[in-house]
Amino acid sequence: QVQLVESGGGVVQAGDSLRLSCTASGGTFSRYSMGWFRQAPGKDRVIVAAISRNSLNTHYAEAVQGRFTISRDNAKKTMYLEMNNLKPEDTAVYYCAADVRAILSASPRIQDYNYDYWGQGTQVTVSS
Repeated sequence: QVQLVESGGGVVQAGDSLRLSCTASGGTFSRYSMGWFRQAPGKDRVIVAAISRNSLNTHYAEAVQGRFTISRDNAKKTMYLEMNNLKPEDTAVYYCAADVRAILSASPRIQDYNYDYWGQGTQVTVSS
């Protein structure tokens, strides 16, 4: 069983930065691809970014490309999402998730149904 806990959300102004963290317990973190998803009120949950087991491959949603950076520290069992130049449309609950069936050399999968474990979410609110 894998437990994921997000932290770092908050209320910021447009143009500000935030860093989200996702810390895992249980299981073997280095064997999982990891992803950040978000869900805005009234909208579906969507991929924000994903990272492969060895950090060699990443994926970003077009909406955050160039502003967000995903990273991970396998020794600390932690994944990060550095969010810069935040916009009001980034307002959402952000979730981290683990794909425990990931292959070492493969790019991370981006569909939420491929992810087996989820955190409880952290709210990010960006005011204009």
